[in-house]
Amino acid sequence: MSLRFVPGETVDDLIGAVREANGQGLKVTANYLGEAVTNRQQAQAAADTYLEVLDRIDREGLDAGVSLKFTQMGQDIDDAFLRENLGRVLQRADDAGIFVRFDMEGSAYVQRTLDAFETLWRDGWRNIGVVLQAYLKRTAGDVARMNELGARVRLCKGAYREPPEVAVQEMGAIRRNFVELMQVLLREGVRPGIATHDERLVDATLRFVRREGIDPGRFEFQMLYGVRRDLQQRLVEQGYAVRVYVPFGEKWYPYLMRRLAERPENVAFMVESMVKDSPLGVLFGSSAPGAGPDRTRDGARSRSRGSGGSHG
Repeated sequence: MSLRFVPGETVDDLIGAVREANGQGLKVTANYLGEAVTNRQQAQAAADTYLEVLDRIDREGLDAGVSLKFTQMGQDIDDAFLRENLGRVLQRADDAGIFVRFDMEGSAYVQRTLDAFETLWRDGWRNIGVVLQAYLKRTAGDVARMNELGARVRLCKGAYREPPEVAVQEMGAIRRNFVELMQVLLREGVRPGIATHDERLVDATLRFVRREGIDPGRFEFQMLYGVRRDLQQRLVEQGYAVRVYVPFGEKWYPYLMRRLAERPENVAFMVESMVKDSPLGVLFGSSAPGAGPDRTRDGARSRSRGSGGSHG
């Protein structure tokens, strides 16, 4: 099961999965698994791994960006150390025109993550974006702020267990939040990532895009590696940009267990993915969402004093 959702532990494993995804018309966000690092050597090693990933993406001309967590880079160690680690990664990414996304962690880290992001933005980095979670009650304000900056946002439902005072608990209400935020991002945001495997939300996005006449080059769908491959391919065939989040590394087991434990619907998504991609799934699979216009290639906007590139 692990290789279905995590291609392996090494950079070579990752790059093989990226090549395969690109060959299927999918863009990629690569993630080296790890978080809550409190050891300087481990944080530096994580940054070094990202440098290796960036080198390989650049050298092979792959359509991929990277996604990382601030706590993996040393946020809980020291702010100056975090900036030093991030600086190495961001400079190499900027040199290659590769986009870097900062994953959002639990609610205790949201403000710290957004503060750190805005510091980097003020410093002139433009090859960066952030993740916002629809179930958090604060997220409408965060979306407005990111749109004001012109920063790129990946919108997801949210995966961490959070108390009722912080996050919406009922799935119907979370979906309604997601749709409202999706519409704001598509109207006012900069190439948002609509990150969901939920066909109700995918269909809601497609209906809104068609009704508003929004060019498909202004956004992309984003999904996890190995989850709903059938839906990923249908959207690509209809001309939409789809990016898959490809995690790799030694910490694959905690990653999978957390995905399964945090939200019961994650189990359903994974089981459904394996069934729908099987011969039975091909025979009895659901119909595709409606057709859409031509797909366009993503482009990372580089740092104001750096060079542009074609990686997203």
